[in-house]
Amino acid sequence: MKKGMNAMKPTIKDIARLANVSITTVSRVLNGHPYVAKDKRKKVEEVIQQLDYKQNTNAIHLVKGKTNTIAVIVPYINHPFFQTLVEGIIEEAIQSGYTPLLCPTNYDPKLEMNYFQMLRSKQIDGVILCSRANEWDVIIPFLQYGPIVTCEYTEHDIPCVYIDYYQTYKDALHYVHSQGHTEIGYSIGRHMSMNTKERLRAYRAFLNETGIELNPDWIVYDCFSMEDGKNIVRELVNLDCIPSVILVNGDEVAAGVLLQAKNENISISVIGADNQPISEVLNISTIDQHIEEIGNMAFSLFKNGGTSKIPIKAELIVR
Repeated sequence: MKKGMNAMKPTIKDIARLANVSITTVSRVLNGHPYVAKDKRKKVEEVIQQLDYKQNTNAIHLVKGKTNTIAVIVPYINHPFFQTLVEGIIEEAIQSGYTPLLCPTNYDPKLEMNYFQMLRSKQIDGVILCSRANEWDVIIPFLQYGPIVTCEYTEHDIPCVYIDYYQTYKDALHYVHSQGHTEIGYSIGRHMSMNTKERLRAYRAFLNETGIELNPDWIVYDCFSMEDGKNIVRELVNLDCIPSVILVNGDEVAAGVLLQAKNENISISVIGADNQPISEVLNISTIDQHIEEIGNMAFSLFKNGGTSKIPIKAELIVR
């Protein structure tokens, strides 16, 4: 290596000069262009190795206007639902040559906005929003900077892949009613979530259709873990009347309900959600929401563009 190159990083011009080829030939080798003579390609690669040349990826992204990186915004990385959803996204992303960037928020609106600012500054090519902390009027302005796909239904011109929670849970409620249950508890997630609103709408419609009276003490919010399931039973045992069955928003929650019911020596049935392995181990009936398929389809929507809205059909698995 010449003495003058020790003080500065080698450039494409240096490679071209030492390999005795044009700058265009060096660029084609660096970018994997197929139409380069074997002897020239070999010489360029030897010089690249000799100079320990590293491409400036930021500059490449700036020129191409593409990073091949996609942000996957997710509230939690340790929740079975979101773990499976992310697996579905990652599987498709890697096959398509994209690097998925996992962006946990813990439902912090400010942190979520930081990730959208990455889209604005062109650090990422797009966003898949697994669950959101901000309102749509805050998120929509970022569409001008790149594609955004969401894993919940929205009426806005944003591509989405979603479960019809209203019909899914109304069908599940009618099923448990057909099995002789009239005292039905309901465990759901965040108050502001669209999924929660749709599930509550299904519950109220079911009660109206069957003439069963609403008991607000049997509706429990913010349940996500096994411990939350245990807490449901701890609260219920203090009531004068407890439900004979509970529909909950996760198989871990369902497992917690069953374990605590056994500790309290009470009989209660439960239907979980997500069809996680624990539901099969404990023989829990569950609503299979085909989460991994949602992840697959979410990435496909990002890759293909457009504003498609794709429903995913969930199914009740009776055990």
